[in-house]
Amino acid sequence: MVPRYARQDMTAIWEPESKYRIWFEIEAYAAQAMGDVGMIPVEAADTIMAALDNGAMEPIDVAKIDEIEAVTRHDVIAFLTYAAEKIGPQARFLHQGMTSSDVLDTCLAVQLDRAAAILDADLEALLEALERRAIEHKYTPTIGRSHGIHAEPVTFGLKLAQAHAEFARNRERLAAARKDVATCAISGAVGTYANIDPRVQEHVAAKLGLTSEPISTQVIPRDRHAMFFATLGVIASSIERLATEVRHLQRTEVLEAEEYFSPGQKGSSAMPHKRNPVLTENLTGLARMVRGYVTPALENVALWHERDISHSSVERYIGPDATITLDFALARLTGVIDKLVVYPERMRRNLDRMGGLVHSQRVLLALTQAGLSREDAYAAVQRNAMKVWESDGELSLMELLKADPEVAGALSAQQIEEKFDLDYHFKHVDTIFGRIFG
Repeated sequence: MVPRYARQDMTAIWEPESKYRIWFEIEAYAAQAMGDVGMIPVEAADTIMAALDNGAMEPIDVAKIDEIEAVTRHDVIAFLTYAAEKIGPQARFLHQGMTSSDVLDTCLAVQLDRAAAILDADLEALLEALERRAIEHKYTPTIGRSHGIHAEPVTFGLKLAQAHAEFARNRERLAAARKDVATCAISGAVGTYANIDPRVQEHVAAKLGLTSEPISTQVIPRDRHAMFFATLGVIASSIERLATEVRHLQRTEVLEAEEYFSPGQKGSSAMPHKRNPVLTENLTGLARMVRGYVTPALENVALWHERDISHSSVERYIGPDATITLDFALARLTGVIDKLVVYPERMRRNLDRMGGLVHSQRVLLALTQAGLSREDAYAAVQRNAMKVWESDGELSLMELLKADPEVAGALSAQQIEEKFDLDYHFKHVDTIFGRIFG
């Protein structure tokens, strides 16, 4: 985790103090259930729960636990030793029939669930910004590009509506992945419940707001985690897609939109005129990092037999780093969209700069409807379009078509002019917006 790209609410989930608090909640709720089912004395369960309720473990001395772990070389045992010092003799009933993974995996589920809640709120804020700006520019004409080349007219609102639809899908994906990963396993050494009652798991899951894992080995199956991190990777790719669009639109040759440039901001140490798309370039880099965590998560699925710990070191990295980075990226992208400076006049100039080439398809279709074969119609429009292309828009496609005997023989001047109506392309904008925004 790099502090430059981190926000406190998400970072707090992964701090050692937070982790140890969750560990103790798991142990305390497990003890409570064990007391209820007769695995341990009720008095011991009450003492342990009292320590949770009255904050006897607070403040958690991370340095002390680290000191114990330096001797035990085992983090969970170090924590249990520390807890025993805080709770007293009844602490001997902690962790009855449990294995370390019961604590570690259930804790990770809680952390990922809480992280997903923050990411969901991030997505909601981004969707709100996209909807507001899309409605603002619902009928702002701009050029649609394919292969980076002028294609046909669209509106800037449609561009933003498309991004809204994509991030709405991502929100649904995150909800599914969150549900899938938020599972609790308190099942013992190889998942058989040989030394612990299955009702303990059910109780802990309910207390922590998790689903009870139906079958585990010594660990919760890592296909759940793989799907979660893969979903984060897809969201990161969507961030990069929108960031790349903004970066292109801010190019000097295009300049249809740009990131907000605040008073006093500097774009270059050498060139005072520069206004660079630094935020969206940064988002492109952050997206690469989040996607980089997906492959290790996929490789964690194949553990040996009932369990090994090859996944452990990986998850100590990717759990915090992927969620913290994505949280920052989503918040940054929301800010970019919220303050994006849009230049409708420049959009219109760019749309018109190639002499009406963007209307070529309408003429092609009209010629076929007038009786020409598609091949002849295409050739007639293309030979005139290429003259406009090679003139860099100095010539007018409309005028060339009017002067072309073959075209003029099939379409009147008025019919040709009608095919250059910009509003024709926007007749279904309301329909599309209705699908996206209701």
